Amino acid sequence: MRVLLIDDHALFRIGLLELLERRGIEVIDAVGDSDVGLRLARDCAPDVVLMDLRMPGENGIDVVRRMQREGIERRVAMLTTSTDERDVVEALQAGVNGYLLKDMEPDDLVAALQGILNGQTIVAPELTGALARAVRQETAAPDEPAVTFSDLTPREMEILCHLAGGQSNKVIGNELGISEGTVKLHVKSILRKLKMRSRVEAAVLAVEQGLCDRQ
Repeated sequence: MRVLLIDDHALFRIGLLELLERRGIEVIDAVGDSDVGLRLARDCAPDVVLMDLRMPGENGIDVVRRMQREGIERRVAMLTTSTDERDVVEALQAGVNGYLLKDMEPDDLVAALQGILNGQTIVAPELTGALARAVRQETAAPDEPAVTFSDLTPREMEILCHLAGGQSNKVIGNELGISEGTVKLHVKSILRKLKMRSRVEAAVLAVEQGLCDRQ
């Protein structure tokens, strides 16, 4: 696995570089400047870009959006101290593949990076409740009934549980023996029936309600 680190705190950046390298992960560079990081993300093709959320000037979410505008398609994980649910939601909506906390255990960080490399979306377990609350606040309306999953077909329920596991469309298709395009159609149908705007919202509510645990 080849990782690019972007973090403006030099001591943390250097320490994390050494930690990852001791665990067999190739760190192509560790930089504190977002412009340099963006160039490296484009030119060096890292498997995962691991960056801080709070940085002088552009924050991590701004950098992710710049990457998208410039067509730099890389897996990105935020590694931050922020547990603010607004930051979590904004980062996921911007398209990050992971939202991780700086106080996590090193082995858990390595496992999370491997999951992201395998196509999963990883959110620190401590933040599941905060993310669920944020989703409820965004989707709730006074005159709307509570979210119900009863309109989903068995196949849609199956795919929803894969979404709750953080899997990408490609991974879901491979596991279910269907095309990635078919998975996309099912996901669109799930979001339409649940009246939700993103797969993250649907996945979080499914996890919160223990829907897939009962399958």
